[in-house]
Amino acid sequence: MANNDDFGTFFAGFVIGGLVGAAVAMLMAPQSGEETRTLIKERSIELRDRAVETGQEARVKAEKALEDARVRANQALEEVQARAEELAQVTRDRAAELQQRGQEMLSTIKKQAEALPADEQADEAAEA
Repeated sequence: MANNDDFGTFFAGFVIGGLVGAAVAMLMAPQSGEETRTLIKERSIELRDRAVETGQEARVKAEKALEDARVRANQALEEVQARAEELAQVTRDRAAELQQRGQEMLSTIKKQAEALPADEQADEAAEA
């Protein structure tokens, strides 16, 4: 009789184990081909949408960076042009000042030459 109890226990464990195994197999079994294709299609659509969205975001950022670079370049150009105009004005002012000083010196020399007696003017002309 001990063998019958051992066999009954074994058989009960075997049946229960089989049922648990079947339940686990049903839960863990791969999906059907149709379900797998549907899942793959949905995931690929999600990935494509994310890629498009990321691409659009990158494009917007690139356009903004380009516009910022253009603005900075224009500002730098304006600053360079303003500085060049300042330097040109300083150069014109300095040239006018030198011209005026040259005219004043020439006028002074002419006055001094006119003030010299005629004999000294001839000597000075000969020396030059």
